[in-house]
Amino acid sequence: MKAKTVDKIATAVIISVAAFIVILLAGLLGYILVRGLGHVSVDFLTSPPETISEGGGIGPQLFNSLFLLFLTMIITVPLGLGAGIYMSEYAKPGRVTDFIRLLVEVLSSFPSIVVGLFGLLVLVNMFGLGFSLFAGALALTVFNLPLMVRITEQGLKSVPREQKEAGLALGLSKWKTITSIMMPIAIPVILTGTILASGRVFGEAAALLFTAGMSSPRLDFSDWNPLSPFSPLNPFRPAETLAVHIWKINSEGLAPDAAEIAAGASAVLIITVLLFNLVARWLGRLIHRKFTASK
Repeated sequence: MKAKTVDKIATAVIISVAAFIVILLAGLLGYILVRGLGHVSVDFLTSPPETISEGGGIGPQLFNSLFLLFLTMIITVPLGLGAGIYMSEYAKPGRVTDFIRLLVEVLSSFPSIVVGLFGLLVLVNMFGLGFSLFAGALALTVFNLPLMVRITEQGLKSVPREQKEAGLALGLSKWKTITSIMMPIAIPVILTGTILASGRVFGEAAALLFTAGMSSPRLDFSDWNPLSPFSPLNPFRPAETLAVHIWKINSEGLAPDAAEIAAGASAVLIITVLLFNLVARWLGRLIHRKFTASK
């Protein structure tokens, strides 16, 4: 068989596989959105759920997901940046560094149910945090931390070596070179990865079942005291997130319109994750153009 024929066949196979994946993804997203968008309204997004009657919403669950995202990222980002900087610029090549990198890779491949059970045994029971947003944020940090470390390390390694050496040649300290020269160049990569990691928080359910809990107290949105048990800003209260709420409704929902509520909540969840991905790409391109003066 001629090389050109083989090339055409391989190209056709690759294009067919790519088209199949796109069509499958579009069909899945289209089915969820078409089925659920009709149930989405302002009242649906702001009202609390109902247990046995119709007309419930997802207001507290949506707020819990956003608040959990905030708590997770204020823990994950500093730790991930620090570990990534260390692995890229300070860790010496050798067995110890390779072992640390291996541990990061293994940690990123842990099943979510295992992380949830770890959070239940260690965070909820051993440390006495109970079912709470804080315990859920610590469990989700286990997922996002390896991703943040890899993204930061790769972003710093992508900086041209000449720019790093120019900063050192000017008499700047290593830390000043990293923060003033390398980090601004690597920020687009790091920011894009950070927002993509944030999107994973919304879709996680298994780990949160055993850490954040499957119920929420009646929140008083006029009470902004973070120490109050009914305050929405209290990080030590149990909190049912949107993904957990969808699972709970589908498995044990008693409301007559449970299927419609689950469909609407699924559509909101999909749109939120899509927005995170689109914002990540847009911000990454915008910051890249700003720091590199490219069009």
